[in-house]
Amino acid sequence: MPSLMSRLFRPFSSQPMRFNPETAAQNYPEGSQKCTLAAGCFWGVEHMYRHTFANKGLIDARVGYIGGDSKNPSYRAVCSGRTGHAEALQIIFDPSQLSYKTLLEFFYKMHDPTTSNRQGPDTGSQYRSAIFYHDEEQEKIARDVTKQVQDKWWTKGKVVTEILPAGEWWDAEDYHQRYLDVNPGGYECPSHFLRKFPPLEGQLDETNSPARLELARRAAAGTIKPSEFRRLTQNL
Repeated sequence: MPSLMSRLFRPFSSQPMRFNPETAAQNYPEGSQKCTLAAGCFWGVEHMYRHTFANKGLIDARVGYIGGDSKNPSYRAVCSGRTGHAEALQIIFDPSQLSYKTLLEFFYKMHDPTTSNRQGPDTGSQYRSAIFYHDEEQEKIARDVTKQVQDKWWTKGKVVTEILPAGEWWDAEDYHQRYLDVNPGGYECPSHFLRKFPPLEGQLDETNSPARLELARRAAAGTIKPSEFRRLTQNL
């Protein structure tokens, strides 16, 4: 069983560093989208998203580095705080099953967005809170959700999450991918846990997917019968 100290303080791995640039386009389903977030140590961020949204629209998730100025960043270089990169998670998701808004609301529940360049005991700009949007629609949603969580959830502190266009992405070294699945006793940032907040206005929960809401709109308009609505939404 891992010691309490090993779970409270992040170890600095002595494994060899391997450069993994952003890979060529993967064979993801047509219509899939990206969501790129930074919320502190990427091991726990990836672990929480994978386990919460598996089989619910999450197609893939990779940890890596974004927001810096240098090329070919290694874990050791990013940990120095001198490259400008943030440890981040890039999610590939199916927007017909899982909305971008839902992913952002989860983001604001699972970490503390009011601590500048820090999560728990992990300090440095590489641990900053940030949303890296991929288009104008994502930027609009990110700013709207951020305003709502400031007003309704994180009322006792100022949300310092950066909202920036997604620049060049670099995959982290292979041993960081699915780190807590491979190392179940590994370090987990104590700031990474799911807070209990009331729903935001217009919040989509896991049962209200965009596909379900579209069917509900059609049922309300009378274009499909209630019995057809129930049949079509049984597996949503």
